[in-house]
Amino acid sequence: MPDNSIHKPVFRFLASVLVLALAACSSGQPPLPTKEMYPFHPGDFDPSIRPVETFIEQAEPTLPITEDNVLEISIEQAIVAALNNNRDLRVQRLGPVIAGTFEQIERGIFDPEVYAEYSYFEEESIETSRSTGTQFSVIGEETEAVAGLRQFVATGTQIDLNVTQSGSESNRAPEQQTARAGLTITQSLLRGFGPAVNLARVRQQEFATKASRDQFRGYAETVLAETEIAYWNHVLAHEEIRIFKESLDVARQQLSEIELRIEVGILPEIELAAARTEEALRVQALIDARSLLEESRLRLLRLLSPGGEKHFDLDVITTSEFRLSTEPLDDLEERLFLAVKLRPDLQEARLRLQQERLETVITRNGLLPRLDLFINYGKTGYADSFSNSFRELDQDNYDLTAGLRLNHFLGNRAARARNEAAFASRQQAAEAVANLQQLVKLDVRLAFNELERARQQIDATRKTRKLQEQTLNAEKERFGVGASTALQVAQVQRDYLQTQIAEVEAMVHYRIALVRLYLAEGSLLDRRGITVGR
Repeated sequence: MPDNSIHKPVFRFLASVLVLALAACSSGQPPLPTKEMYPFHPGDFDPSIRPVETFIEQAEPTLPITEDNVLEISIEQAIVAALNNNRDLRVQRLGPVIAGTFEQIERGIFDPEVYAEYSYFEEESIETSRSTGTQFSVIGEETEAVAGLRQFVATGTQIDLNVTQSGSESNRAPEQQTARAGLTITQSLLRGFGPAVNLARVRQQEFATKASRDQFRGYAETVLAETEIAYWNHVLAHEEIRIFKESLDVARQQLSEIELRIEVGILPEIELAAARTEEALRVQALIDARSLLEESRLRLLRLLSPGGEKHFDLDVITTSEFRLSTEPLDDLEERLFLAVKLRPDLQEARLRLQQERLETVITRNGLLPRLDLFINYGKTGYADSFSNSFRELDQDNYDLTAGLRLNHFLGNRAARARNEAAFASRQQAAEAVANLQQLVKLDVRLAFNELERARQQIDATRKTRKLQEQTLNAEKERFGVGASTALQVAQVQRDYLQTQIAEVEAMVHYRIALVRLYLAEGSLLDRRGITVGR
């Protein structure tokens, strides 16, 4: 028979545990960050999280920085450095990792779940006998424990296997122990039936993960293209500095010759103004060129991110040759086919379309009524002790419940609206793929046209520079015999300077146009021997 004096300490113990648990929860919150605290929390960087990696053939681990704080770098080394160190790329590498976690979340609904519950009930009351009218006290207690395993299967089946043990005891009835082992199966027959609809969310997240990888691939290609373009722009800036310095030396040499001729009376003093003006213009152009060189250096270092607190102070010396032999291209159709197949943004758009198609599978199934078949079968054992109740499960006692459960919204407007929106989104995604495919082909054609223009300009500017050099030599000879003026010579020298710059620009622009063509067709990473980790 239960004794209240025994259970009062139990209640006090449970109350104490509850108070301690609440106190632990209230004191376990981390403090709010303040300005005095560090800007990054140590938990911000988890070594167990592996971002998507990029692999490049024959990659060198470090940048060749000399003791004089000079970075001598080739185009291949610049590519490796950008892929390994670029901060923007590091941010994007975690995108596929995050997308992959959502795939696991959707798969989690098919994980088996273990559950357990225990309850205790105690009662003390006064009851009146119906036959005699006398009152008597009733003291009793009941316990119940349930443990089980349930799982949802992709066919739309919910399986629940459980074991229940309950016991009751009072001063008016003998002790009774009951054990039950049960199996419940619920099968969806209309809405929620079959793997096609129940695995749709998982498939959607699989496509989302693949799309995230394509998105990262596209971003990596963009960073790679920006790095190569920045490298060649820095090469161009160096070449322009060299040309401007040479032209300034020529202008100063010509100024000295004119001053000498004026002193000996061969030329009038009015010729001096044109020579000095030309020298000033060369100095002005050199100042602008140095500014452009500094800008290109900073932009290149930003993409390379070589590390260190003063990496922007590095002096960059490029070692790759910008001159190359060129041949006309006649494979436009092959490049268009390649772009439609490889462009990361187009691949991503196709995967998004697949996601929308799966969404219509879900919403179309949502139009159906909910009809479930359920079966509940159990074996029960009754005894006067805990152990004997489980032994009695071998007896012929059993219970079986089977039936159908139906529910459906009249009108079903919410499901119809979701289905209509899903089909509209699917059509929108299909139109987006068609539009993007057209834009991809346009990008390739424009890049192809620009490459051909740059190729033709190389020969044209080379011929122009040679002819302008002959014109300059002829003008100098005329000036030497007094048939020309210093102003005319300066103008011809200025034109010759422009042809020198144009020739170098044409060769560098061809390099850049080639990179942009590879970027437009989506083959830049492959052509550089780079693969994106899976």
